[in-house]
Amino acid sequence: MDRLVATLVGLPPLLVLTLVIVLPALESSTLLGLVVPGETAILIGGLVAHGGALPLWAVVAGGAAGACLGDQVGYAVGRRYGPNVLAHAPRLLRRRVDLAQVRHLVARRGAWAVVTGRWVAVLRTVVPLIAGAGGMRWPLFLRANLLGGLVWAAAVATLGYLGGASYRYLERELGIGEWALLVLVGVVVALRVWRRARRRAAESRSAGARRGQSPARRGTAR
Repeated sequence: MDRLVATLVGLPPLLVLTLVIVLPALESSTLLGLVVPGETAILIGGLVAHGGALPLWAVVAGGAAGACLGDQVGYAVGRRYGPNVLAHAPRLLRRRVDLAQVRHLVARRGAWAVVTGRWVAVLRTVVPLIAGAGGMRWPLFLRANLLGGLVWAAAVATLGYLGGASYRYLERELGIGEWALLVLVGVVVALRVWRRARRRAAESRSAGARRGQSPARRGTAR
């Protein structure tokens, strides 16, 4: 673990800052967020900031700028192509999220959907597209986008910064830093596997229920 931390802190600061800007920018503009969440780069940026190679404010500013830029591109694409862009959404996206539910969320919550959606990887990938396709006014989207992007980048960068500080404290004072982090990672992975299994089971039950209802509907129609 020491080697991993040292490797991340030893990355060229310009490269880290570039990733902090580019990765969040590509999330909604290219749907990259379905594969690589943008907070990964910002967390690393916060860790590097703790090592002293970058100021924390630069990581926050870069992450917020990248997030807002990517969302603006996603909004513009949705505005330009409308619902058609969602009709041709990749299969991976349709498996990860119910687009009809997200459209309902954006229509009902408006700007708050943009602000709060930034905290869920798959939502911040598609909400800008849906906001543009649904006709949300650009000034309203811009304000919500700036607020959500800034708060999100600041929180994630600070989490990375404090994570570096906590690791070094545990390692120095308690001597259990590596074990604590390994246990934490194990718990997070187990929770994610459990949540995915529950979601798949629920989807299977829902699909079975729909298949069971179809014959009854056809019988009623006859």
